[in-house]
Amino acid sequence: MIAVPPMARDANLVHAPAENAKIIRHIEAGGVDILLYGGNANFYHIALSEYASVLASLVELAAENTLVTPSVGPAYGTMMDQVAVLRDFDFPTVMVLPMQGLTTSAGVVNGIRRFAEAYGKPVVLYIKNLGYIEPADAARLVDDGLVSWIKYAIVREDPADDPYLSELVTRVNPEIIVSGIGEQPAIIHLRDFGINGFTAGCVCIRPDLSQQMLQAIVAGDYATAETLRAGFRPLEDLRNAIHPVRVLHEAVRLAGIADTGPALPLLTNLDAADRDAVRDAAVALLNR
Repeated sequence: MIAVPPMARDANLVHAPAENAKIIRHIEAGGVDILLYGGNANFYHIALSEYASVLASLVELAAENTLVTPSVGPAYGTMMDQVAVLRDFDFPTVMVLPMQGLTTSAGVVNGIRRFAEAYGKPVVLYIKNLGYIEPADAARLVDDGLVSWIKYAIVREDPADDPYLSELVTRVNPEIIVSGIGEQPAIIHLRDFGINGFTAGCVCIRPDLSQQMLQAIVAGDYATAETLRAGFRPLEDLRNAIHPVRVLHEAVRLAGIADTGPALPLLTNLDAADRDAVRDAAVALLNR
């Protein structure tokens, strides 16, 4: 079970350690001890000038037994500049955020290979969109020892009908593939494709229920897993309808877990009508 938290910031858009600590403590109290800082934390737009201080803060805030994985990129130049900062830390891996547009599958392989070799450690490959990297090219990176694990997050109307994932699990050991789209497709991904665990944003609201859902899936108790999954659906439906990152950022605040503050540009906070709907769903999940 991997939590993907938002990043709390103050009115000046500076990362807010006290509020981020509240989010981390809430997640850890629910039994989840792996934190992945990526899209929900808007690492897409993090400044290189604050990268080191943000990483140092996350290391300090997380409990001793909590695993923190930050992200790099998505631009090639950005991730290569971030290597110098990462050398001052002991993260076992980092996730490469997927660039959209101006890429080819072979180019992604080349870029990730160059980054991983410069970093000196295997990385998390984040597959979010069709056309980003082909299954055969992903397997090349895995076979060359450059991938720690894969976050698979291509959204399908029917997650059971997924030709890309079907091919990927024949080319790559499914034990290193993690479902990356939250609770909603997790049962199908783990049960039908044999992949290992899932990442989620709504786990930041009720980490204990996400952890119980994972345990139920592993135990083959799919009826219990479905019941738990249903509790996340109202908030997940709002994330799908409005914006997954923006909704989660506000949901954590509106549920009273931490003051996440303003969204880091190029994103914006929600308008009043959407906030009301998100508040109702987030509070209902928290109190479930």
